[in-house]
Amino acid sequence: MRHISALSLVLCASLPALAHAQTNISGSRTMTATNTVDAAAAAGRHTPGEDVRPFRVAMSAEALNDLRRRLQATRWADKEPVADASQGVQLATLKELTRYWTTTYDWRKAEARLNALPQFVTNIDGLDIHFIHVKSKEKNALPIIITHGWPGSIIEQLKIIGPLTDPTAHGGRAEDAFDVVIPSLPGYGFSAKPTAPGWNPVRIAQAWDVLMKRLGYTSYVAQGGDVGSVVSDAMGRLAPNGLKGIHINLFLGGAPELRAGIVSGAPPPATLSEEEKADYLRRQRLQATGFGYLVEQVNRPETIGHSLADSPVGLAAWMIDHDAISYGHISQLFLEKKPFGAITRDDVLDNITLYWLTNTGASSAWLYWENGRAAVAAAGKPMPDVAVPVAFSAFPEEIVGAPKTWLERAYPKLAYYNKLEKGGHFAAWEEPELFATELRAAFKSLR
Repeated sequence: MRHISALSLVLCASLPALAHAQTNISGSRTMTATNTVDAAAAAGRHTPGEDVRPFRVAMSAEALNDLRRRLQATRWADKEPVADASQGVQLATLKELTRYWTTTYDWRKAEARLNALPQFVTNIDGLDIHFIHVKSKEKNALPIIITHGWPGSIIEQLKIIGPLTDPTAHGGRAEDAFDVVIPSLPGYGFSAKPTAPGWNPVRIAQAWDVLMKRLGYTSYVAQGGDVGSVVSDAMGRLAPNGLKGIHINLFLGGAPELRAGIVSGAPPPATLSEEEKADYLRRQRLQATGFGYLVEQVNRPETIGHSLADSPVGLAAWMIDHDAISYGHISQLFLEKKPFGAITRDDVLDNITLYWLTNTGASSAWLYWENGRAAVAAAGKPMPDVAVPVAFSAFPEEIVGAPKTWLERAYPKLAYYNKLEKGGHFAAWEEPELFATELRAAFKSLR
């Protein structure tokens, strides 16, 4: 068993301890390594009475006209008095993004891409959950549920669907195929917004298991980045029957005994390796200057939510300021047309426009408040280890590093670890082919 402290809340809005805070878990289950899908799922059918409904995106012309009117009527803030991004999103970047949004960007293209995919809505625990479900043509495809984070959405994962479901067309083998399920988190995108507290990562983890079994999958794997890594971690600690393993690509927890020093600004202990010292200092910098959005969303999500619901430019600024590295790339993408991996200007605006049209700026932030409350309730209490194999991919431009020594302590069942040469916080979006290759390797032993 592991223990956590309330201090870890400061370091991350996503805590594995949520599993203990919200559920009683005794022991771990033995996972089988077989992939089985019942006949109804294989035929594309769903069990009668389980309320799985087809879904299509169809935003009104009125909503799009209102967006354009608001963009054109923007009242701009004064230009920042510094020559860098130390005060946040720079005026020049935001003006160019808004110019492109107003004059060139076309949401209908995003709608067409989404509607070309099988989308559904189903009610789980009283809440409508939207999801994409793409089956591979390969008969032994491994089912996988992939969870996005904030300020992301299902838009992030669209480019990995092809490589995962049709690996032979993307340098892989037929036996590498996945059946892909990509849900929208509660309060995000086309999923319903919670009307009462309680939809934290553990409840979402439980809902995802219900979803996979409702689709007919009796065994499957899970993947997540950002908030999705917390949901996948919670799934691993809950260890529902049929979950074979998890893959994550963000590790905010770090080494528990180092957290006080990171927060206080103390120098790294001399006993750390060079890699560990580098990440210790990286976490200190993030703690000091990179957590503005997190502090607000953990504590007062509704306060910022009112602004996010009223101003599309304000929403865009809030979303692209997630972390300094990603913001730098997005700024260069708009100002200099400098590539940001596979992410285009339209991709960035697809994601922001999805938030705007669904009015989920506030409701998406509620999840951070949920995390914070559950983390404080769980502070100092033991929690179960992840009971299934864990795979981790360390991308170099992630907001924090993930030394293997720390991962091995946090996840005794760490079965796969790889350090990549490129990619960052939005790895699936930035490097879809590389990301798909990682998932093939990570889950190879579980097929």
